[in-house]
Amino acid sequence: MASVSSTYARAFADVVFSAHLDASRAIGGLRQIAALLEQSADLRRVWENPAVPAEQKRKLLDAIVQRDGIDRPVRNLIAVLIDNRRLNFLPRILEQFEKELDRRMGLADAQISSARELGDAEKHTLEVEIAKLTGKRVRAQYGLDPSLLGGAVVRIGSTIYDGSVKGQLERIKEAISS
Repeated sequence: MASVSSTYARAFADVVFSAHLDASRAIGGLRQIAALLEQSADLRRVWENPAVPAEQKRKLLDAIVQRDGIDRPVRNLIAVLIDNRRLNFLPRILEQFEKELDRRMGLADAQISSARELGDAEKHTLEVEIAKLTGKRVRAQYGLDPSLLGGAVVRIGSTIYDGSVKGQLERIKEAISS
């Protein structure tokens, strides 16, 4: 259910922004809890079991939060998820929360593939051009794809900007065949 995940993620983003909290600490805390849940079937069973009193579940949560130094707002979100039997949505909430933070901070993730390793100056120039194109600050991840022959392919979300030699050759081929 994307709407449940999105609702919790937006609400938690509202909390983080309105209280001027460190977003990276909030993400880290959520990741810690998600990792604990993934690693411990026993913990998951306790928190998801309706027969276990809510007070006991929160005491266990508080012990984990205390031990791991997780911030109070993260603890409160997890408590709400436990109380409303929505803990199974935590991985999707975390993913949506990260996307919501990026959107609010004007960040765009770009996956950039090139035929060869790019130098620092080339990377900087490419990131500046992408920022101009999207109107957002760019967080780029680079990869190699020798099949491109030259140039680069940039993917931002579902949008692809193909400036590769391979892409140009394919467009020429399509133009000739039509």
